[in-house]
Amino acid sequence: REAESFKEQGNAYYAKKDYNEAYNYYTKAIDTCPNNASYYGNRAATLMMLGRFREALGDAQQSVRLDDSFVRGHLREGKCHLSLGNAMAASRCFQRVLELDHKNTQAQQELKNASTVLEYEKIAEADFEKRDFRKVVFCMDRALEFAPACHRFKILKAECLALLGRYPEAQSVASDILRMDSTNADALYVRGLCLYYEDCIEKAVQFFVQALRMAPDHEKACLACRNAKALKAKKEDGNKAFKEGNYKLAYELYTEALGIDPNNIKTNAKLYCNRGTVNSKLRKLEEAIDDCTNAVKLDDTYIKAYLRRAQCYMDTEQYEDAVRDYEKVYQTEKTKEHKQLLKNAQVELKKSKRKDYYKILGVDKNASEDEIKKAYRKRALMHHPDRHSGASAEVQKEEEKKFKEVGEAFTILSDPKKKARYDSGQDLEEDGLNVGEFDANNIFKAFFGVPGNFSFEASGPGSFFFQFG
Repeated sequence: REAESFKEQGNAYYAKKDYNEAYNYYTKAIDTCPNNASYYGNRAATLMMLGRFREALGDAQQSVRLDDSFVRGHLREGKCHLSLGNAMAASRCFQRVLELDHKNTQAQQELKNASTVLEYEKIAEADFEKRDFRKVVFCMDRALEFAPACHRFKILKAECLALLGRYPEAQSVASDILRMDSTNADALYVRGLCLYYEDCIEKAVQFFVQALRMAPDHEKACLACRNAKALKAKKEDGNKAFKEGNYKLAYELYTEALGIDPNNIKTNAKLYCNRGTVNSKLRKLEEAIDDCTNAVKLDDTYIKAYLRRAQCYMDTEQYEDAVRDYEKVYQTEKTKEHKQLLKNAQVELKKSKRKDYYKILGVDKNASEDEIKKAYRKRALMHHPDRHSGASAEVQKEEEKKFKEVGEAFTILSDPKKKARYDSGQDLEEDGLNVGEFDANNIFKAFFGVPGNFSFEASGPGSFFFQFG
């Protein structure tokens, strides 16, 4: 009678949704009369409402041990198994209910739910092997609707979120589990995995080591710990070789590091950028560009890789690509330095689209006044129309065009003010200088001091001299 009184009070609190008090009274009933199946069944129901499914499972199992025909006991055991992610065990419980009561609609529905969870598990396992992590996350989300207390499903979801680069979500799931169970090796592994993929390798190793303390045979934690230590060591060795100026060794070490773990996107992005820097030092600029491109493919927010690639584009005179990279950088970080780099690239791009007067004369951009004069003398004589008077009309037209360009180039580069404006990228026509109005013959006469008409005549095979009129 006393036990029944405790049970009735427990029922009253349960009805009011005061599950903690209900739990206390059901416990008193069990303590008073430990062989009553319904008391365990009631406490199991209360524990389920409190989300304590593992404890609830123990009570439900005890209730059916005491009374194998206790339908609600089997239902609660099945529900606990399902909530904890053991769909096979849940199915057996619901089938037992149907043996006792073949019309039990709750058992019929729960059996379907268990089958659904098993199907999602099967699909997720296959998709994980295919590395289709998004689909695994989808399957686990659906399975967790029926199995909200299943740590295994949550860990698999968290691991896939980490592999997808969704680190805050993955860490949140793992942290929730660790709050309930600080010794959960799988959750410790996932926390480490997130840190590892965020390039916090030292902290990651600490979590992997902790996971291995809890579960020495944890294969994934063991592999990740080994990879993390190897990656850290190779990267540091590469950095050391680079600082010492041993670029060939640095290149080899960075390349070896890139082969350790293709899943570590952030660290590999840095390794590609580092190797790109090595290639730029070795003047392998196209290889450097390729490395930086691989870096930004892995991490499109990696400013350092954009800056390195942009500089390589500048060095190889690919100014449009350089401008595009500097624009990306400036949009992300609006600093004075980035603004100036963008401006410089835009100037070089503008200059590249004009006639290259240095190229026309065949001189370096740092050529002296004497070198410019010598170059003009050589090119003007080479392309003077009179020298090609016996050639075809097409050749004569081409040589006349080159002769004019040589005169134009000399006029600009021989005048310090015009040269300065040209070098700075200013539009010469905007400055009132119409480059199309140059008279190449007048420039030629002024340079050579020719008093009147002249012509080229042959004085031997392949040679010419001036004949003045």
